[in-house]
This record gives sequence, structure tokens and C-alpha cells, in this order.
Amino acid sequence: MTKFFTAGLVCALLIQTASADNTIRASIRPASSREKAPAFTLMNASGHAVRLSDYKGKVVVLNFWAVNCGGCRLELPSFVDINNSYKSKGLAVVGISMDISYEDLKDAKEAWARVNPFLPAHHIDYTILMGDSVVEKAYQTDALPATYLIDKDGRVAATYVGVVNKDNLEANIKTVLTGR
Repeated sequence: MTKFFTAGLVCALLIQTASADNTIRASIRPASSREKAPAFTLMNASGHAVRLSDYKGKVVVLNFWAVNCGGCRLELPSFVDINNSYKSKGLAVVGISMDISYEDLKDAKEAWARVNPFLPAHHIDYTILMGDSVVEKAYQTDALPATYLIDKDGRVAATYVGVVNKDNLEANIKTVLTGR
């Protein structure tokens, strides 16, 4: 049994009893106390390498998720909306699928076989990358969903572990987009 399975089960149980008010809110860290976001190079569905550094100068919403994670599925429409609303303003939404470890799959090919049909069915049109154990450790991802708001300088401005509160995330995005 994977750690994500256990965390996913707990998350699913919480979601069943949660109302819209039980989503996760985060405060923006002061710029002086923000830590550099861990660098990564991951593959997209086409097999192209994508690096966090490719987004230098942009604000990034980095979301760790899995196809069968109930909380992840609840928040994905928020990321689609946020991507559509803010991509022209300097924001990039990047999803990192953790399906390999979440489902105990043997490799990325097996994971993409689950992820690829899911994306158009849920209107996900932002960048999706396949996660690995290196990025999982670097971001200390012990539960899904997990989301990091990264500022234009590549530093973590806010962290959400659990289903994000869309209004809070949008307010934080607006703040970080202004350079604060």
C-alpha cells in the first residue's frame, strides 16, 4: 500500500464530509523569507523535457495530483479556470501527475495511459508533467493534492496541502503577480 493510497483514502473521507468552506487557504510568505523552489526536469506526454527554470519570470501554480485522487479531481476545474483567466497576465499552471507512485505503477508509460485520456475529458489544457521520486522528495510531497505558488523569482510564496480554496489562491496569485 502506497503512502498516497493511505493519504488519498483519508482525503476522500474528509471530502465526503467537507463543505465548500473546508478548503485549504494559505498566506503569502514575505518575499524575504521565501525559499527557492526545488528545480526539476520532468517529461510531458510528448516526451519533451520541461524544467521549472523554463518558467523564469512567470508566476507558477505547481499542482501535484493523480487521476484517482478525489481531492485532486475536485480542484482541477479551479486550475482550468485560473489558467484561462491569468495565463495572459504572466501565470503558468503546471500539473505534476503522481500517478506512478499513487497507483504503484511500473513506469511513466503506464501512468500516461491513465493520464492522457483523463485530460481532454476534464478540459485540462495546461501543462501536465509526469512526476517521479526525485521531484516527490524535493517537494516533500506526502499527500495529494499539494499545490505550490511560485513567484517570478522561482521562490515558494505559498503552499497548499489539500483542496485549494480557489478564491484564496486567486487573491494570492494577484498579489504575487504584482511582485509582492
